[in-house]
Amino acid sequence: MIKQKHNMGNKLRSFFYLFILLIFVWFAFTSSFDIQEVITGILVSLVLSLFLSKTFNELGFPPFSIKRGFFFLTYFIVLLWEIIKANFDVAYRIIHPKMPIKPGIVIIKTKLKSNIAKLALANSITLTPGTFTLDIRDDQLLIHWINVKTTDIEEDTKIIGEKFEKYLRIIFE
Repeated sequence: MIKQKHNMGNKLRSFFYLFILLIFVWFAFTSSFDIQEVITGILVSLVLSLFLSKTFNELGFPPFSIKRGFFFLTYFIVLLWEIIKANFDVAYRIIHPKMPIKPGIVIIKTKLKSNIAKLALANSITLTPGTFTLDIRDDQLLIHWINVKTTDIEEDTKIIGEKFEKYLRIIFE
């Protein structure tokens, strides 16, 4: 009885979490608060949440909390900043007459446990120009790096992954 009640609470939490997320995405894409847009957004988000909340729960997303929300916003700002810095770095390498690159494949380790957290880390690395996640194997990520500075796993982890992982650890686990 208690397990069934807990399971129902998780389903309800997943439904509301997904509903709020979909509403946010709707308003971000439409940029409109006209009454017909708002009603349509609510209805579409409601229907999608009804059908997708079970799948959403199975993906391993953690329940929403103020702490996770704060760390997600902080992570998002850090991600944007890293993308901007990496864009300038790659642009410099392209316009430099000698094109100072040293491409290669490196391995970084992660302490993240959930698959969804590892996926978020891999996507964060790939979104940053100059790096591309090739594969995830257990606690290791295989990364193509435009300018390999070291081949030491610990050092590579600090340079490439740690700036994202410290936030993702709190958000997803």
